[in-house]
Amino acid sequence: MTPSPQALIGAALLAAGRPVTRREVADLLGLPEEAAARALEAFAATLRAAGLGFEVEAVAGGYRLVVPPPLSAHLSPLLAPPALPPLSAAALEVLAVIAYRQPVTRAEIEAMRGGSAGTVMTLQERELVKVVGRSGAVGQPLLYGTTERFLLEFGLTGLDALPPLEGADFSHLLRG
Repeated sequence: MTPSPQALIGAALLAAGRPVTRREVADLLGLPEEAAARALEAFAATLRAAGLGFEVEAVAGGYRLVVPPPLSAHLSPLLAPPALPPLSAAALEVLAVIAYRQPVTRAEIEAMRGGSAGTVMTLQERELVKVVGRSGAVGQPLLYGTTERFLLEFGLTGLDALPPLEGADFSHLLRG
């Protein structure tokens, strides 16, 4: 028995444990990428219509299954581990500098902020930023950039989905 395209898509999104790209779905189904995109949308529409408690989310260059936000509050007793404490204002500032200016050195972050970039380690521990190389400047300082986890945590499809920089309030973006 050959599984249906919807069954394969659902199984792939559930089993992968990461966002699955449109190209991966196309390869899985043996279809052109445009047809795979239509199959993904049909699968998402089927889930929405059935009201089964999860939906397809486009994030970090791929697709994954998620619990709709209205249902999340009802599930909190089942979820573990507890959410990390929210990022401090300083950490959000450093993260914003890295996200918008990457790749960037610690000295450049400090110059833009007018203060210490000590929260870079915290951001690395949370896997929101990583070392992406070394600068050609004297001493070859480390260059920092954001990670796929950053995109996942902030619900972004890519860096081009970052909100406009002017007047942006980032505190509401991190989901937990």
